[in-house]
Amino acid sequence: MIDEQNNIHETENLNELDNTDKSIENADSLNEEVQENTLSEVEALKQQLHEANDKFLRLYAEFDNYKRRTMKEKTEILQTASKEVMLSLLPVIDDFERAQKAANSSLDLEAYKQGIELIHHKFNNILSTRGLKALESVGQEFNVDLHEAITNIPASSDDLKGKVIDETEKGYMLNGHVIRFAKVVVGE
Repeated sequence: MIDEQNNIHETENLNELDNTDKSIENADSLNEEVQENTLSEVEALKQQLHEANDKFLRLYAEFDNYKRRTMKEKTEILQTASKEVMLSLLPVIDDFERAQKAANSSLDLEAYKQGIELIHHKFNNILSTRGLKALESVGQEFNVDLHEAITNIPASSDDLKGKVIDETEKGYMLNGHVIRFAKVVVGE
């Protein structure tokens, strides 16, 4: 009976050893499979990183080219805009030169004054079509966004206090933005 029990235990031990060997073999094959999967995942991640890096470099180069292109276009626009303004002012210069010649050869002061007024009107029209607008300041409330106070003087009446009494230099707006503040005298 003891021999039988020993045989049973030995058989059980052999079965356990066999199962342990199989478990070790299964663990080894599982370990190899995990390593292969891990290596393939690492390779896939490396490939994704390489693709993302390549995409980033392309986008960076594209953005750099975009910046250069827009700077060049901006420079060209500014040059073209000033060219158009200069071309529109050339007739005014021609008129002034004709007025100078006429002043040297003619003694008619009234005709000369009318010619200068016409040139002034033509010049103002050209500037207004380009968006330039003179600020009307005299009699208006003093506004720090439009005016630069040179001095304050006593107002002759209470309704002139805080208002512009005199303008020493006109202010101008270009397309709704002040490009030169009006220099004014304010009543106090």
